[in-house]
Amino acid sequence: MLDHISITVADVEKAKAFYEAALKPLGVGVVMSVSAEETGTTGYYGLGEGQKPYLWIAEGPTHSGPMHIALAADARAKVDAFYKAAMAAGAKDNGPPGIRAQYHPTYYGAFVIDPDGHNLEAVCHLPG
Repeated sequence: MLDHISITVADVEKAKAFYEAALKPLGVGVVMSVSAEETGTTGYYGLGEGQKPYLWIAEGPTHSGPMHIALAADARAKVDAFYKAAMAAGAKDNGPPGIRAQYHPTYYGAFVIDPDGHNLEAVCHLPG
């Protein structure tokens, strides 16, 4: 089981604004930040729910190319809202909300490309 994941982005403040807007419909936001002064290198933002960050973003070089990150939604309407919010925040479409039966019959997901080229997905596994 994963506890958290970290990705590097070209502009951490731009990425923070994008992720805050795109993930707000899923109840995800910045719950922790670590300043450049504290790290001695670059600042980080931890996004998550409550007090638990599980998606960290930091400015730096991309080491392995774009990543695919999928976040769970507990309702299909939240997948729809994620897609709409992400597109409004500057994402590129990579697959609008809908059933992806190739994964399983109730896999309802939406895919966008963030400003750094990462494939971001919201998915609901529950029936309609």
